[in-house]
Amino acid sequence: MNRKSSFHPLFLALSVLMLASCLSSCLSFDFGGTYERPTKGSTYAQLYSEDPVVMLIMPPINNSSNVDAKDFFYSTLNVPIADAGYYVLPPYLTLETLQRESAYDAELFLDKDLSKFREIFGADVAVFTIIKSWNKSMLDYSVTVQIDYVFRSTKTNETLYKKSGTVQADSSLQLTDDDSFLGFLVNVVASSISTAVTDFVDMAVKCNNKALADIPRGKYSARYGQDKDDSPGSSNVTITIPDN
Repeated sequence: MNRKSSFHPLFLALSVLMLASCLSSCLSFDFGGTYERPTKGSTYAQLYSEDPVVMLIMPPINNSSNVDAKDFFYSTLNVPIADAGYYVLPPYLTLETLQRESAYDAELFLDKDLSKFREIFGADVAVFTIIKSWNKSMLDYSVTVQIDYVFRSTKTNETLYKKSGTVQADSSLQLTDDDSFLGFLVNVVASSISTAVTDFVDMAVKCNNKALADIPRGKYSARYGQDKDDSPGSSNVTITIPDN
């Protein structure tokens, strides 16, 4: 005996309307509107408006357990920012002045008035970086570098650009498939050496390049004023090495 369908036409119609409503919300447009794609111009509107030229790289804020991270990382920042078309004040020359002015501890100024850096250096933007991780683990043979980037205006004290970048490398090595204790020992020693010699600075450079890839082009870039319609990158960037 054939059974009649239990789906009432009205129920089906309501289901279709609910599905359409859900899709409309998820895609951020209604049936009478137009979806607005995020652009660098809308995401970084204030940075475009202020149109900074001179960047001051502040000493990194080291929240990692590696005491040497601050000094090593400081040398990696000027190239990607200069390549984006900005004038970067010479890091080591400005570092001497910052130390002389008792401004070596950048964490003291992260949320404070920055006008003095405009007066002393002529900087439009102070670039703060927070090292959250700069660590090697012999438990899983991983190396992690995690950095937060905060670009703050010396005119308005507003945050113009903010990113978080993470680079994680798997430095384990499998030199032999021998299941014996000797084979296991060979792999452990090889992985330990590989982890120990992994270059933090190289990973930091990768982190900088990826995290800062979408910063609006500055005055000295060939694309200056031409990238407002480009899509912005993610606010949290992650790189895994090797990239599987």
